[in-house]
Amino acid sequence: MAAPSRRRMGTGSLEIIKPTILIAQIYSRYSPAMKALAFHSYGSPEVLAIEEVLDPKPAERQILVQVHAAAINPKDILVRKGKFRRFTGKHFPQFSGYDLAGEVIALGENVQEFIIGEPVFAMLNGWIGGACAQFASVPVGEAAPMPPGITFEEAASVPLAALTALQALRDEGKLRAGQEVCINGASGGVGVFAVQIAKILGARVTAVCSHRNIEMVQQLGADATIDYTRRDVLETAQNCDIFFDVFGNKSFSGAKSLLKKRGKYITTVPKLRNFVDAFFSTFRRKTARVVLVKSNRADLELIAEWLIAGKLKPVIDRVYPLTAAAEAHRYIETKRARGKVVLTIES
Repeated sequence: MAAPSRRRMGTGSLEIIKPTILIAQIYSRYSPAMKALAFHSYGSPEVLAIEEVLDPKPAERQILVQVHAAAINPKDILVRKGKFRRFTGKHFPQFSGYDLAGEVIALGENVQEFIIGEPVFAMLNGWIGGACAQFASVPVGEAAPMPPGITFEEAASVPLAALTALQALRDEGKLRAGQEVCINGASGGVGVFAVQIAKILGARVTAVCSHRNIEMVQQLGADATIDYTRRDVLETAQNCDIFFDVFGNKSFSGAKSLLKKRGKYITTVPKLRNFVDAFFSTFRRKTARVVLVKSNRADLELIAEWLIAGKLKPVIDRVYPLTAAAEAHRYIETKRARGKVVLTIES
């Protein structure tokens, strides 16, 4: 970040002005164009482009954030490919990104929760996106103060993935201390948080990942591991209370044999088959659930508490500049990322 600016006071002393405050003062007088990651058609990473667009202005109950880092999630990839065009529509340009960390530079009307210059992290709900930009308008209910002691890159890596893991295990799975959880895809973006949150909630965790990631998930707290390149989890895992299919390659019908009497299968993949399974299993002993993550301040603050206490640790595989967003998307598509992939965004 740039060095603080100074201005002379009437007494002859110098007042230190934080760069964020200075930016906020400039913004209040003039709203210039900003750089944002956009696409004008669905397709491969090559459709992504950095464009200059007008800065957003915070509406009522919104804050304007100068974004320093934004994370890329599988949702970004699927939206870019047009897999959710039923929700995203055919209007272009569309803007990429749902996770961000930065500093508040302007407040909309009726905002008392934040102050100018405050570091925040956030997940944008819905399908509009816009986190991969120099500035983003964020509803106050979708942001929280950034935990001290972590970087903007680390903070940006947290919201969507940690919220997904928390809401899957706590809300969909009703996880209780002492229960057994099997996490399929434990080394990915959601998986690394799922392992840690399951341990925070008192569960015994079996982590499914490749051999190269076993040591990492053990360090995150996994009690047992299964190398899926050598053994099929459906044939080797012990019975569990929750089978959390983060990776998305195990069906409810396949995982049902692993579940205990009232076990739950939870998936992050919102495809029709999974919703059908969830509906028809509602009144059965073994049930299926699809987690649809929702950003909210209370959960972000809980996650922040765990980060401050050292109970939860971000795991970042790679950091790219915004100009290399297409390369970052290609890396995510390999499904080889360990933890999260983050973009840095310069002012």
